[in-house]
Amino acid sequence: MKIGIAVGDVRGPATLEELTEQVRTAAELGYSTAWASQALGWDALTALTAVGGRVPGIPLGTAVVPVPQRHPLVLAGQALSVQAATGNRLTLGIGAGIAMMVESMYGLPADKPVRRMREYLSVLRPLLRGETVAHHGELLTASGTAAVPGAEPPQVLLAAMGPAMLSLAGELADGVVTWMTGPRTLAGHIVPSVTKAAQSAGRPAPRVIAGLAVCVTDDEVGVRGRVAEQFALAGQVPEYRAMLDREGVAGPQDVVIVGEEAAVAEGIGRLAEAGVTEYLAAPFGTPEEQHRTIQAVAALVTGA
Repeated sequence: MKIGIAVGDVRGPATLEELTEQVRTAAELGYSTAWASQALGWDALTALTAVGGRVPGIPLGTAVVPVPQRHPLVLAGQALSVQAATGNRLTLGIGAGIAMMVESMYGLPADKPVRRMREYLSVLRPLLRGETVAHHGELLTASGTAAVPGAEPPQVLLAAMGPAMLSLAGELADGVVTWMTGPRTLAGHIVPSVTKAAQSAGRPAPRVIAGLAVCVTDDEVGVRGRVAEQFALAGQVPEYRAMLDREGVAGPQDVVIVGEEAAVAEGIGRLAEAGVTEYLAAPFGTPEEQHRTIQAVAALVTGA
């Protein structure tokens, strides 16, 4: 199992210099990928373009970019631009978005998420290959192309947790990205579902990227309390609540990886046992806590 690391907003507000330093540190310590999430600050693809030009070598990824507010012609052009600017280091993770946010913040429909995503992927994948599309579907219209010289089509991962979306990820994407999903659910639900769908579609074994907050600390109880407070809303939305219920836990504080070095190593090991192909470590806490965590997890990277 590889170990990548979250950079940018998920770790707290960061300037361009701070974001660049996060990616540079990840590269120097041997992390497999620097993953940027689309939150309410940095645009993830713009951020990766900016830091990718400053920090060579390390693969880059989005985990994830919600697609309802980005037409596939727009997203394809953005993703291929990142590829051209960074030497083709991008993995494009996308998702349907949290329904509550899609509807309340953007005034966009969030119904039929699997059907919408199927149409979206059927347009996006050809566009990323430089092909011209002429799609007039039930929920999406797209006519045009997004070719960028020098850009190779990135792998596409899908944020998926429910059975239908996992099946779609195995059929039409290169794998799956999860967040706030514990090892029991990964082993018994996520990994077998997406793997079966990929096999049925005659596709290669899917990538499974599991994102979880992590903190190496001597104050496990205190950190879990802060996680419960900071991620309280996330633990209530239906998309994540379903995975927490499947895991049999009360909230996000129960699936994060927290404790001293040995306990954190054990928690990361459980993800490998679950069939995860890459752990997306999201350092949590104060700058001092994050520094300790990044160094401790990096010690596991060479043997991961």
